[in-house]
Amino acid sequence: MKKAVLYINQFFAGVGGETEADFEPEIREGLVGPALELDKQLKNAEVTHTVICGDNFIGSNQEEAVKRILEGLEGIEFDIFFAGPAFQAGRYGSACGFICRAVKEKFGVETVSSMHVENPGVLMFKKELYIAEGGHIAAKMRKDIKKMANIGDKLLAGETMLRAAAEEFFPRGIRHQFWPEEARPAAIRAVEMLQKKLSGENYQTELPIPKSDRVEIAKPVTDLSKARIALMNTGGIVPVDNPDKIQSASATRWGKYDISGMDRLESGVFKTIHAGFDPAAADADPNVIMPVDVMRAFEKEGKIGELYKDFYSTVGTGTTEAEARRMAQEIVVHMKEAQVDAVLMVST
Repeated sequence: MKKAVLYINQFFAGVGGETEADFEPEIREGLVGPALELDKQLKNAEVTHTVICGDNFIGSNQEEAVKRILEGLEGIEFDIFFAGPAFQAGRYGSACGFICRAVKEKFGVETVSSMHVENPGVLMFKKELYIAEGGHIAAKMRKDIKKMANIGDKLLAGETMLRAAAEEFFPRGIRHQFWPEEARPAAIRAVEMLQKKLSGENYQTELPIPKSDRVEIAKPVTDLSKARIALMNTGGIVPVDNPDKIQSASATRWGKYDISGMDRLESGVFKTIHAGFDPAAADADPNVIMPVDVMRAFEKEGKIGELYKDFYSTVGTGTTEAEARRMAQEIVVHMKEAQVDAVLMVST
């Protein structure tokens, strides 16, 4: 029986949530968390070890985390390496990608992960490892692990991988020649697709072209000393009663809040409702995310013409690209009406 290793973060290892996100790399013999289900689903391998690392630790100490994990794996025999599933969690997805890439380079084994299509790890690493098309929340865990196991089993058995869509992983940009089972000439298949297109029927192209969302670069602000500047953040800074009921993750709402006459945001009046980081620092001083204090100083010094009377807020963690685009389009209407010249977008 071949051997497998799984990488997971501190949350799925049962260590803790954001308060334990600085958990340092650790390799445990045996099955921890999702490793139990992966071991159950795999047919051609058994999971022997689980690698655990906090999302913040690897995010802030990437080289050190990767180095320590690779050193820990040197004395372990394994034939394939898994990571995740990472769902829509950006830090987790990036961590899975960095670890998988490093493991593949050092040990020469195949690596498999699972992420939601809007996880940034997909764009970063889909050409370097197999990333199964995953769900956006942990409720999809069992289904996502099954996809990872299916891909892993085929790789371990040396079977030929079918097209990405058939195997349910993200295209890797690698093209192979193959004979369709129906063995019909390309000319006939092309005419059939054309007929379906002309008649409005659904069809599947054999050569998908990636779509690029290109945004025209805005013209520079010619004179900041005369410009009206608005503040916006995805760090979840809101009045303490969160009047717009913005979600702490996977946000679909946004709010704008009047700061007229305020030289800074006061603790106890404003707070963060963001679920993706430890809120202590932001609750103690909301200006570390929404820098009203600094912008007021710039305003008084004449570096900017005016700080707009409202700031805009939402939460970025887990928020889909589609929802972010919709919220931005709604917010832009208000900014144009207010004749805002530029926006300082603060993230976390």
